[in-house]
Amino acid sequence: MPPSVGSFPVDRTSPVPLYFQVAQQLERAIESGDLAPGAQLENEIQLAEQLGLSRPTMRRAMQYLVERGLLVRKRGIGTQVAQAKFKRPVELSSLWDDLVRSGQQPTTTLLSSAREPAVGEIARKLAVADGTEVIVLERLRYASGEPIARMCNYLPAALAPELTAEALEQRGLYELLRSSGIILHAAAQTIGARTATQAEARMLDEPKGAALLTMERSTYDETGRTVEYGTHIYRASRYSFELSLLAR
Repeated sequence: MPPSVGSFPVDRTSPVPLYFQVAQQLERAIESGDLAPGAQLENEIQLAEQLGLSRPTMRRAMQYLVERGLLVRKRGIGTQVAQAKFKRPVELSSLWDDLVRSGQQPTTTLLSSAREPAVGEIARKLAVADGTEVIVLERLRYASGEPIARMCNYLPAALAPELTAEALEQRGLYELLRSSGIILHAAAQTIGARTATQAEARMLDEPKGAALLTMERSTYDETGRTVEYGTHIYRASRYSFELSLLAR
C-alpha cells in the first residue's frame, strides 16, 4: 500500500504558487525520510483529492519533483521516491575511497584487463611514445550492491604495479598504486554529460538514453609523470559531483 503523504496546509492567499508549496512540503518529507527511497506514491488524482487540490496543480508539483530528481516515474509501477544520490567531492581521491568514507560498501567487477601498445590519444594522454606498452582496465563499480559507474583506466606498464584480478576487485586502484610506492600528487580532470547507449544502459541498470555523467582524468606523481588516465561514466540518477568554490 502506498505510504500516505499526510496532510499539510497550503496558503491560497500567498503569492507562492500552490504547486510550489506542495512540492516543497513533499521535498521536506523526502529529505526527512518520512517518504523513504523507493516508496511508491498514490496517483495524482488520489493525491489531489487527499490534499484538496486540483489535478493540474498536483501534476505540476509532481513534475517539478521529477525534474529535481526527487521522484521517478516508472511505466507499469507509478511514481516512486528516487534513491538518494551519492555525492562525490571533486578532489584527488578514487571512487572506491569516497564510497568507503560514505559507508556505501563498494564492490567491483573486473570486466577486462589487457596489455596493449598505446597509440594516438591514449599515448598523448599518458605522455608516452606510440607503441609503449600500457595496461588497460575496464571495471564496473557498485555502491551497496547497485551499479553506479563503469571505469576504463590506462596505466604505463613500466610504472604500474602487479594488478591481479583479485586485488582490483577488492581494493581501489589508487590504493594499489600508493601501496606500490607511487605518490599521487595532482590531476587534470574534465566533467561532462551525455546519454547512455543501449549497452551502457543495460550495464548500469538504466533506460536507454538515460543521462550519464562523464569524467576524464589524468593523474600525475610528485615528479610530474602521468601514472594513470581514466575515462569513466556514472549514473546521473544516482551520482553527482560536489564542488566547493572560493571567491578571489
